Amino acid sequence: MRHILALMKKEFLQLRRDPRLIGFILLAPVVLLILFGMALKLEPKNVKMAYVDQDQSMFSDLIKTSIWSDGYFELYKVADKASIVRDIRDGKASAGLFIAKTFSADLIENKQPTVQMFVDGTMPSLATAIDNKKNAITDDNVTNDMYFSDANSPNTIIAPAPFLLDVEVLFNPKKLETWFFLPGIIGVLIMQVSLILTATAIVREKENNTLEQIVVSPISKVQFILGKTLPYVMIAFADFYFILILSWLVFDLPMGSSQLLLFVLALVYVSGLIALGLVISTVSQTQQQAIFLSIFILIPSILLSGFIFPIEAMPTYIQPISYMLPFTYFVEIIRGVLIKGNDFMVLMPSFAALLGFAVVFISISILRFRKTLG
Repeated sequence: MRHILALMKKEFLQLRRDPRLIGFILLAPVVLLILFGMALKLEPKNVKMAYVDQDQSMFSDLIKTSIWSDGYFELYKVADKASIVRDIRDGKASAGLFIAKTFSADLIENKQPTVQMFVDGTMPSLATAIDNKKNAITDDNVTNDMYFSDANSPNTIIAPAPFLLDVEVLFNPKKLETWFFLPGIIGVLIMQVSLILTATAIVREKENNTLEQIVVSPISKVQFILGKTLPYVMIAFADFYFILILSWLVFDLPMGSSQLLLFVLALVYVSGLIALGLVISTVSQTQQQAIFLSIFILIPSILLSGFIFPIEAMPTYIQPISYMLPFTYFVEIIRGVLIKGNDFMVLMPSFAALLGFAVVFISISILRFRKTLG
């Protein structure tokens, strides 16, 4: 027991000599707890809904008014049904509503017309939440004013509901959770490899006191950085395509609209994360610090990026943090390519943001390493 206590004392003394790590241990859980406690909600609010009302009658207005007053959807008008699908594909809307021009005429004749509702199926939790909110359209306050009876025809058959609601889930009609999770898992694995392995690889040289020997050897700083990072670039690319191929073969994940877009996505994303790993390595003195910093970035990226929880469900003051994470744009792009079949023009803003992160991280890592190795 005495030997165990002595070793325990040694470990606590070693931690005491590493104030940065103590700060990470104490501060990080508090920050993450407060952040996630405020941000993580499963049910979104103010969901964008594109709508087309060809009928433009008092009856169709009853439906729209009910949706507006419910406060769950934010409606905006588009030209036609194709525009609804396009806006959901492009990420401008998460739902859509289409009312045909014969709606009121069919109501009066008790023909039980159909109102179409479209839902984005790329995020099953969002699709399920929207599906639960569809009752606002068929609420009794709406339907009570849509029943018609003819006093001269007492045998007229009145339908149990004046109209039907047809809900169509787009892009993932079966709401398969594997289609939702697997694209993001690819990004998580790349992030894990890129951040943790790259950061610890450089710090390991510091801890072993071999960094100075490498610097004074006949090797340039650029060669040193490339030699230390290229293996992890190769591993990250291998992870990307290995998991992607397994997803195609085992889980029948869609092949996507463009293999070139997937390659460019992997290139930009990996480059940015490798550079971020280098930045972490320059501000860390030990491998423990590097790992802790990497995890501190990894966990918020997973939980605040829209990978698991809808960004729309987060408070508006938390959402800007989501858009400061590269993984947010990776998730948006890879789901757009694989599931929605989007082209480059639609995804260009996300690609531009991801490229911007890569340029910033690469620039910072170069400047930091020049100072560290110089």
